[in-house]
Amino acid sequence: MTSSPISIDAAFDSGNIEVLSIDGASARLKIRKDHQSDFFQWFHFRVAGAAGRELVLKITGLDASAYPDGWPGYNAAVSEDRQFWARAAGSYDKGEEQGTLTIRYTPDSDLAWFAYFAPYSMERHHDLIAQVAEADGVTYRCLGHSLDGQPIDCLELGEGKTQVWLYARQHPGESMAEWWMEGALDCLTDPADPVARRLRQLCRFHVVPNANPDGSRRGHLRTNAVGTNLNREWESPTAEKSPEVLAIRNAMDESGVDFAMDVHGDEAIPAVFLAGFEGIPSWSQGLQDGFDRYKAILARRTPDFQTRLGYPVARAGHANMTMSTNQLAERFGAVSMTLEMPFKDYDGLPCTVQNWSPERSAGLGRDCMGALLEWLEERAAG
Repeated sequence: MTSSPISIDAAFDSGNIEVLSIDGASARLKIRKDHQSDFFQWFHFRVAGAAGRELVLKITGLDASAYPDGWPGYNAAVSEDRQFWARAAGSYDKGEEQGTLTIRYTPDSDLAWFAYFAPYSMERHHDLIAQVAEADGVTYRCLGHSLDGQPIDCLELGEGKTQVWLYARQHPGESMAEWWMEGALDCLTDPADPVARRLRQLCRFHVVPNANPDGSRRGHLRTNAVGTNLNREWESPTAEKSPEVLAIRNAMDESGVDFAMDVHGDEAIPAVFLAGFEGIPSWSQGLQDGFDRYKAILARRTPDFQTRLGYPVARAGHANMTMSTNQLAERFGAVSMTLEMPFKDYDGLPCTVQNWSPERSAGLGRDCMGALLEWLEERAAG
């Protein structure tokens, strides 16, 4: 007796897959490109009719993806309840159908969801905004709207003079960035947390949990509704191509920026790391010392962070000024940085069940706030 074929769907928030063929519990698939862009890497889909059967899912054509080096050693995120995300065994064959990731998994139930990383839906985003906006001392502000008409949400809190900007998901497929935001905001709004209480005394926080809601809902990896990479728009954003960046940067011009963190995920490097602003025209040793000191504090506070692996440092005068971290350091003299988390696992502290996960992302958000307080107190002490 022939088993009935599985069914695969992706017509939902952040969904992305194209079905090439299905044979029983096996399928050949491909990832849809970002709209008006050649970027693709993010996938998110549901498999039905698979209880007790080994799924063999082949995602093909990945040599042309945005980051082919992201596939070796990668395991797909999988969930049967959309709450807990584990990992399904993956293998990558560069020679099979222009690069193929094979995912193998046997679900207990009839439904299983697969994604490049645990998704952070727009509905969960709105729940986060609503919950935090109700907290004592928090002010909600809509900075503007995306090209699809979605609000650019900003949460503000704290009574201090130091202007801190935290923003995430310029690249929408890097969903770990908004899980990080949950952890950071959970810390900052906890009335019993002494770190949060002191930070609110010292700082005025401006928090944008999702800078690219259109790309998030559309299931994009890296771009907004018209294929614009927002983290290449900070030098001269426009209402036509990048209203999200224009709205955020205008608000930053109003408040000023002393400390900024742009939260991302990296496809290939199996570690958490920070990238700075070396190479900007107005680089100074004092500004660099501030960045280096924050890195050292964070490395001491959590074993999930390291300083050995990361991006090459730009030479003097060669910083890309279209990127937010460089633009903010130059524009405001801010200690500005990009935080990167892995899509794979942190090889220095591996977790075989989940690899890098939503829970670790949120925990890192809390650790980053603790490091910020220590950084501010050290700076005040001279």
